[in-house]
Amino acid sequence: MPQTLIKNWWLLALCAVLDAIYSVMNFFMQRPDGSLTLRTGVDHRDTLLYMGMLALAAGACTIAAGLWSFRKRQTSLLVLNGAACSALGLIFAYWTGPIAFRTVALLLVVMAMSIGIYELATARTLRRYLADQWLLNAAGLASVGFALAFLAFVFHWIKLQPSSPAQTLLWLGSYFGFSALCMLLLALRLHRLGASSFGHYLDPPPTRSTYRP
Repeated sequence: MPQTLIKNWWLLALCAVLDAIYSVMNFFMQRPDGSLTLRTGVDHRDTLLYMGMLALAAGACTIAAGLWSFRKRQTSLLVLNGAACSALGLIFAYWTGPIAFRTVALLLVVMAMSIGIYELATARTLRRYLADQWLLNAAGLASVGFALAFLAFVFHWIKLQPSSPAQTLLWLGSYFGFSALCMLLLALRLHRLGASSFGHYLDPPPTRSTYRP
């Protein structure tokens, strides 16, 4: 693991929080009386703006975490994931015309595939930590599964009714909720690696003594 990425684990944790908020905004909306209800569509431009800014902030955090360790080939996948998330945020926040689901789905394919490959590659480095390796492998395979599902929408292998915004929001909310879990898992794993490395530094390995009684 790149040491700079371990030290900046909090960026991925922040990204997880932003993804979680974005996911909740896709699932729920606030009624005039202040209560929450399931969202069936986006009625106000301000809602899209808030969603776009959240996605843009989450993408910026992921890009920053990857750029600080860009010398490592694997972290370029984090940059790619953050770039796709930022592009999605820009579209939602500043695009005034109709937003095609095909464009959104292609960006989600890039996001899910890049983070899935990164998780699978990271799991290979954790052979001494079987529990963490199993969790990252499962998260990586699930991310690749999301990517294939959105790719199926793009090529119409799975039909998505364009007249059903609730269905689109359900998929978006589901993916960003899952992405929040993946980012949080990576962040906690990096934090643990940093703590164990620091502990190892405080307790240097014993040296063989040359004294013989």
